[in-house]
Amino acid sequence: MDVDEILKRYAAGEKSFQRVNLQEAELTNLNLRGADFSNADLRQTRLGKTNFNQACLREANLSEAILWGIDLSEADLYCAILREADLTGAKLVQTRLEKANLIKASLCGANLNGANLSGSLLIQADFRPSSNQRTDLGYAILTGADLSYADLKAACMHHANLDAAKLCRADLSRRIQWGDLATDLSEASLQGADLSYADFTGAILRKANLQGADLTGSILTDVDFQGAIMPDGTVHNSR
Repeated sequence: MDVDEILKRYAAGEKSFQRVNLQEAELTNLNLRGADFSNADLRQTRLGKTNFNQACLREANLSEAILWGIDLSEADLYCAILREADLTGAKLVQTRLEKANLIKASLCGANLNGANLSGSLLIQADFRPSSNQRTDLGYAILTGADLSYADLKAACMHHANLDAAKLCRADLSRRIQWGDLATDLSEASLQGADLSYADFTGAILRKANLQGADLTGSILTDVDFQGAIMPDGTVHNSR
């Protein structure tokens, strides 16, 4: 089934395209809201600015796909493979990404507010701001996610749930190029998280919960811990 056939069927009301092979296809600036592409082969596809709102892409393979500006809000990408995918500026609000593979993916300037990324692989993923917006991980669920070596400079992660997450050697330092913006982890939950050797220089961790977290070797220069619950359970009352 090629792209023209899919568009023709979608226009006729069909939304079921499971296991379709569209490797290296181009589907930019289209409306495929609510379509079912579960288990589809979408490797190296170009899906920029396409509307996949509420679509199903469970276990789909989107490795190295170009997804800049795509709308995947409320979409289901459970166990999807997005290794080295470009999701710059993507809209992923309340998107299901549990156990997804996002190793080395670019999420610069993406909106992941309320997204569920529990158990996902985000090793070496890039969450830096894009040219016009900060990456928004506010209220995102990242329990048990692996963010080792991830670039989270200047990301907005307030109220995010990072319990038992791995952030070993992650970079959450202040980004000078963006007007000295600090990574915002205010009121985030990092209980039992591996924060070893991560760089938190200038980060905001006001009222964050770090109980049981591993801060071995972490860089904590100028971190704002006001009201934070520290690894030993004590409350930090001064900056």
